[in-house]
Amino acid sequence: MNTLKSTLFDKIEAHRPRIKKLLDQYGDKVINEVTVKQVIGGMRGIKSLITDISYLDPYEGIRYRGYTLPEVIQKLPKPQGSKMPSVEGLFYLLLTGDIPTENQVADVIYDSVNRRQLPKYVYEVIDAFPNNSHPMVILSAAVMSMQRESIFNLKYQRGMDKRDYWDPTFEDAFSLISKLPVIGAYIYNKLYTKHENVYQDPTLDFGGNFASMLGIDKPYDDVSRMYFIIHADHESGNVSAHAGHLISSSLSDVYYSISGMINGLAGPLHGLANQEVLRWIQEIRSRLGNKVPSESDMKKFVNDTLKSGQVIPGFGHAVLRKTDPRYTIQREFSLENLAEDELFKYVDMLYKVVPPILQEHGKAKNPWPNVDAQSGVIQWHYGLTQYDFYTVLFSIGRSIGVMSNIIWARALGFPIERPKSITTDMLEEMVGIK
Repeated sequence: MNTLKSTLFDKIEAHRPRIKKLLDQYGDKVINEVTVKQVIGGMRGIKSLITDISYLDPYEGIRYRGYTLPEVIQKLPKPQGSKMPSVEGLFYLLLTGDIPTENQVADVIYDSVNRRQLPKYVYEVIDAFPNNSHPMVILSAAVMSMQRESIFNLKYQRGMDKRDYWDPTFEDAFSLISKLPVIGAYIYNKLYTKHENVYQDPTLDFGGNFASMLGIDKPYDDVSRMYFIIHADHESGNVSAHAGHLISSSLSDVYYSISGMINGLAGPLHGLANQEVLRWIQEIRSRLGNKVPSESDMKKFVNDTLKSGQVIPGFGHAVLRKTDPRYTIQREFSLENLAEDELFKYVDMLYKVVPPILQEHGKAKNPWPNVDAQSGVIQWHYGLTQYDFYTVLFSIGRSIGVMSNIIWARALGFPIERPKSITTDMLEEMVGIK
């Protein structure tokens, strides 16, 4: 048993009594009330899920295992010469709650490299798609095709103790996480670059290998690490995370679950925001004569946009009440590496002028930029100009947190999810309309 898996086993054994005590001694305690607005409005804000992997703090942003994102970036070990941590170190943190040492990260990287090889049929599945297919469709199908590789499914059919469900789930999840960058890069090269024989580099970590397979030079390896880390998790209630957890709760293996997660992320209300922001910024540049406007011209444009009833994409957040730390991390990277990029200058100016205007108009509880206000511009700068592929990047990152949650859900024996629905007649009766 490798270091990560043995550490995880010890953590699981220590955590199980806490869940049992909560159920046995406090199972009937009421912790939340539900309003009509929440019932009709997609269950927003209802406290009905549990995860120790991440928590979205309104004032500090997303926390991974209690650590803020700046702390995660600062504390996790980094490859030599890099400014961003290895994604493998984040996986260790999400599973165990511990900041790994350099040796522990090296151990995870070594194990991950040995899991990267794709079965031949996966390449054949990808190649069978027309070249005008959406990359998310191909990604979902490629992941689903590997279901036959599931160790959990095999062991479940043979019979195993429920307390051991987490073990083969860990093996499936770690293998799939290791393969996703290879799948993503192969899809990219098939659809966009037409490069053949793009091989992975076993000497490189998760992010470095992905950048190498795309053929993009440094510092895009750090862009990859940064992007996958900041998108890795966002609590359990968002569409992609919840879709993955929900499917897994039926004891479907991670191949079914992550394919479903990918399909949820492909929806325009969830995973497409970064490309919509980028498209909007490019439209601004076109309208303003393909040059960086003055601050007064940008203020006028923003005011005119709001007065016409339109929104400013990339600003505001349903939970956060400050600038999204995921935005700040990308901003700091951009100031260091692409300060002269024309599109970034638009982003920079919007960052300065939009929040005061939104506050003046009373348009947002949080007028500050979110993660999507910046991420598409960085990808564009380094040559990833294909909007549709951005959600594939999002999927690779998000799968890390979702599968970490699935492993823990299996370890703690969480049941199948089954919320109760009611009719409109019943809801009207409850509020006294009938």
